[in-house]
Amino acid sequence: MELKNLQDESDKSCEQLELLTTVLQEFSTTLDIDATLQHVTSLVKKYLDAEGVSLFMLDDGEQELICKVCSSDKDITGSRFEASKGIAGRTLRLGKTQLVTDISNDPDFYQGVDDESGAVTHSVLCTPLSLKDRNLGVLEAINKKSDNGLFDEHDKNLFTILANTAAMAIHNARMAEDLVFQERVRRELELAREIQAALLPDGNDVLPVYGVNIPARMVSGDFYDYFTLDDGRIYFSIGDVAGKGINAALLMAKTTSLFRCLGKQIRKPATLLSIINQELCANSARGLFVTMVAGIYDPIGDTVMMVNAGHQDPVFADLSGEMQDQKTGSVPLGIMPDAVFEEYSLELQGGDLYIFTDGLTECWFERQQQLGEEGVKAVIKQFSHVPAGDRLQAIIEYVTQWKRENTGYLYDDVTMLLIAKSPAA
Repeated sequence: MELKNLQDESDKSCEQLELLTTVLQEFSTTLDIDATLQHVTSLVKKYLDAEGVSLFMLDDGEQELICKVCSSDKDITGSRFEASKGIAGRTLRLGKTQLVTDISNDPDFYQGVDDESGAVTHSVLCTPLSLKDRNLGVLEAINKKSDNGLFDEHDKNLFTILANTAAMAIHNARMAEDLVFQERVRRELELAREIQAALLPDGNDVLPVYGVNIPARMVSGDFYDYFTLDDGRIYFSIGDVAGKGINAALLMAKTTSLFRCLGKQIRKPATLLSIINQELCANSARGLFVTMVAGIYDPIGDTVMMVNAGHQDPVFADLSGEMQDQKTGSVPLGIMPDAVFEEYSLELQGGDLYIFTDGLTECWFERQQQLGEEGVKAVIKQFSHVPAGDRLQAIIEYVTQWKRENTGYLYDDVTMLLIAKSPAA
């Protein structure tokens, strides 16, 4: 008899080892965690000779347990109940496997699932799905059919090991899903950046207008544009959407598209910005608004007519090197639908007009010291000898050097526009 018992124990250990090996292999090679969990619960049900094995997961708020996988004639997939209820709730609270041989003597037994499914529960084996201090849910088996109809300590130990293995597999699957999602977002952001770059005008060696945009993130809320009208004048704009990320980038794309499409027909910058403003007020959401300078440059007369809608003051550098702020301005776009925008003219007379976003003034020149408006003027003067086609890039590389070298990132997008009649100062 003793020899037979030892043989039975050996056979049972071999079966347990075979089951664990199969489960571990499936979890380590699966590409479909849901299908694998369904198969594993079926294997466990068969090994335990139970009427049913179910896997319950906590919802995002950890207020309810939801049956995600069920292997039973009484399918309870989708059933849910409060996470504090029943033997499952006690399992989560205590963080230990619960072996209940007679639920009629257990005051925590929750009748609701039986009432819903038509099952009749007699005995329960329930173990937590957890990683360190984090609960994911529970794995539960009901009603052992063989022998005396009761789960035993061997079943309990095996069930606990299987639950720990399942919890790790679920955690790894979630991490993999997060990585896939992050990679998808990264690729979508790359595509968005490519689309944004396509909206910017091509570099030129002919027009006396130059621009550069350096996004702080993968996509930018800044923009600039310029194009030639049929009379030879040049329409230009530069803008900054209040905010960062995708929402700002989408509003940037909409605003610059409106500027280019409407600007070909509307030759008064004030009228153009009024129409764009009304469109943004009617359709923009989340409290976003746009600061913008738009104007027309006449290369023959070397004059500019422009409008400033709440944007950073442009800086005009005359031939003597004197710097003048152009302080005329109105409210940003997208705030007041009836806002009035005032045009003003400027004779360049061979001087240079710089228009830029506040990302330039907010560049860190050194620790705890931003460039500021006076710093911008000093840098403009420092690089005034550089040919116009290379000047903006040289300025931006210089003013962003400290931030890039010490932090690896920029706080805000940096965008500049330059109108310079001669290619070199």
